[in-house]
Amino acid sequence: MWVGDDYVVRLSSGQYRDAYRHEAGVVDLLAGSEVPHARHLAHGDGPDGPWYISERLPGRSLHEAWPTADSHTRQAIIESLGAALRALHRVPVPADLLPPWLADALADALTGKPWPAFHPPVVSAALQQVEAARRLPGHDSRLLAEVAEWIQERLGLFVADGPVLVHGDLHGSNVIVDQGRVTGLIDFAEALAQPADAELDTILRWCARAGEYPPVPDGRGLDETTLTEVPRWLHGAYPELFEREQLRERLNFYDMYMELALYAHHLQAGVRKAAQDRIARLLHGQNHLAGLVW
Repeated sequence: MWVGDDYVVRLSSGQYRDAYRHEAGVVDLLAGSEVPHARHLAHGDGPDGPWYISERLPGRSLHEAWPTADSHTRQAIIESLGAALRALHRVPVPADLLPPWLADALADALTGKPWPAFHPPVVSAALQQVEAARRLPGHDSRLLAEVAEWIQERLGLFVADGPVLVHGDLHGSNVIVDQGRVTGLIDFAEALAQPADAELDTILRWCARAGEYPPVPDGRGLDETTLTEVPRWLHGAYPELFEREQLRERLNFYDMYMELALYAHHLQAGVRKAAQDRIARLLHGQNHLAGLVW
């Protein structure tokens, strides 16, 4: 990525098919809305891979601004984020909106191909992840049978949902802030149509396990203890996001999807084993949500 005074230029390896084309289409949906975002200027494919050019937003990432911000400024930022999310979830969106690379990953889920795409949750594909996990050599068949039953018991929670435009990867590095307010949400390559509270999946995991969200692969995530008030502040700014009946079970469902995707598809055995352990705990109602208050 190259950041200039007025423009930002990004270059991709092309690993995620049509990610920039998808992002450009989503950003175009935001035109005329109240969603703060970086205007898309151009995108295409070159000899070095896909590229994307957008305007530069004022400010810096929430991740960069957070450590030195006082409590009042932090609360103002999160309240501004709540307003931005409410506006995002009101943008008209095709009910089948899905990133092409994620569609590929879901189509390949039962073929045994490596799958580097773990976000965001897709409710309708949860049982598909169980079947993909059952193809793993040495998989825990008893555990997966329990998981399949657990998922089937909860699918009814989502029957009445209308899909909205969900960012899908919202954490400190994908929010730009300036003077205590959000000036833009960035990186819409994972945006899709899902229930609005699916947005909370990444946000709450980031709050509880911020160390897993560094700005760059070898960097450091924020200190989780500085994020404990974020869910409460977000609830105050966007209460309807938290008003779903049986919200905790819905959030557990999204978390189960995430862990299943890691267990079934991650290339590193250590990551798969950690996901398997978290799945076992989640079946008993234990996960990162237990320490969060909103």
